[in-house]
Amino acid sequence: MLSQDMLQSLYERIKASRGKLLNSEVKQLCKSLGMDVEALMLALLPVAAKFAKPPISNFYVGAIALDRNLEEFGDLYFGANLEFAHEALSLVVHAEQSAINNAWSNGAAKVDLIAITDAPCGYCRQFMNELHNADELNVTLPHKKTTLRHLLPEDFGPNDLGNSQSVFNSEPVRLQAIEHVSDSLLKAASRSYAPYSGNYSAVEIETEHGNFVGSYIENAAYSPSLSPLQSALSQMELAGLSIDECRIHKITLLEIEGKENQLDVAKAVLNSLLYEVELNHVKVRLV
Repeated sequence: MLSQDMLQSLYERIKASRGKLLNSEVKQLCKSLGMDVEALMLALLPVAAKFAKPPISNFYVGAIALDRNLEEFGDLYFGANLEFAHEALSLVVHAEQSAINNAWSNGAAKVDLIAITDAPCGYCRQFMNELHNADELNVTLPHKKTTLRHLLPEDFGPNDLGNSQSVFNSEPVRLQAIEHVSDSLLKAASRSYAPYSGNYSAVEIETEHGNFVGSYIENAAYSPSLSPLQSALSQMELAGLSIDECRIHKITLLEIEGKENQLDVAKAVLNSLLYEVELNHVKVRLV
């Protein structure tokens, strides 16, 4: 068990790095605490849960994704559940989605292991099933070690829809913006995962504390798909910035011309805010 003072110190450290600990920091912590990386992940789950914003359920969930990337220790990407008061429950971000999205957004090569404070719901099991290594994905809970395949034995995934791609195993597309957008937003849209709708899309949130970018991540079962705005808002929360307290100046939504399907979702999420936000809707074309 880590002391409360150390957990708070690590929370501040992870918040400053926008929800991640890279291999060098993980290695240092493992050695100083005498733990292997899996034990460290379990010890840090209370830190992950501190990022949660559950005004509806009051149920705090934390998750941590590990990308070993051929390293002994690897990079850790934190995630937590994010709920929107007075909006449809389908708009929430689950902790497992948040951690995987965090890894994806930061260019991780894969997710080797995910540690979670509580057993994943069926929605999250389906979301994780879109990973390219779903058949080998290990899941660690405070009370047991298991695998995604054990948790989801009769699965429905990308192959069932004739999709040879998967999350962390898809090629970026080439896009041309019709209007001027930032390079980071265009890059996020080009590497988004949209094999079912073809709407390669992304969102950029501009705040007084910096910008946050999120990419669309689809799922073979459709419902567990993560919208680009949910992705960006989750990244914002992992920097310790509450959407109710940190004023958002502008949101830019980038979508494929003729395949737009995210505008109404973005408007619905923004309805939960107590102030007006400029929403800029920009279209791009495949090159």
